[in-house]
Amino acid sequence: MTFYLGLTGSIGMGKSTTAGIFAQAGCAVWDADAAVHRLYAAGGAAVARMQEAFPAAIVVGAVSREALKQILADDPAAFARLESIVHPLLAADRQEFKDTATSDILVFDIPLLFETGGDAAMDAVACVRVDATTQRARVLERGTMTEAQFEQILAKQMPIDEKCARADFVIETDTLDHAKTQVSAILDQIRQTQTKPDLGGKTSADA
Repeated sequence: MTFYLGLTGSIGMGKSTTAGIFAQAGCAVWDADAAVHRLYAAGGAAVARMQEAFPAAIVVGAVSREALKQILADDPAAFARLESIVHPLLAADRQEFKDTATSDILVFDIPLLFETGGDAAMDAVACVRVDATTQRARVLERGTMTEAQFEQILAKQMPIDEKCARADFVIETDTLDHAKTQVSAILDQIRQTQTKPDLGGKTSADA
């Protein structure tokens, strides 16, 4: 029986690194951001429809995220059109992953899992977290966004305390070794309880 584990968290909290730990432990991982990159790349499934809806976003046969970001900044109402194109394609990509992956535990790395209601399709959800100071430092050290852009993204995401309260597992990403220990504990618990109807509520990965 295949187990579906959602993995979420807020920006800069170590979700991608944690997804990598799950992959190293033998789980198949579906990355929502990577899927969008595939859809937007030259020849990707979203390009033709994006060409029709947002011609200015197409650069050298691919969707330019920078151009698209500007379009959405100028016309916030365009978000609904964008979602109507991308969400069904993402769902199809995710379904293909489910149909072809062979691991006993499939991990779905989805930043807005709770915000989009995607948690309903999961058997359990793990949420990564770290203190706000570390989070801010991690994001700004990347050099890919301003502090104002970081605050805008935070404003669109569910507060991390609420995400953690709704999750079955919480993974502290203060250090890599700590995160690895918690991932191992989560996988052990899932495999021990796969034949049971539920995991008995939110669990500390350090338990």
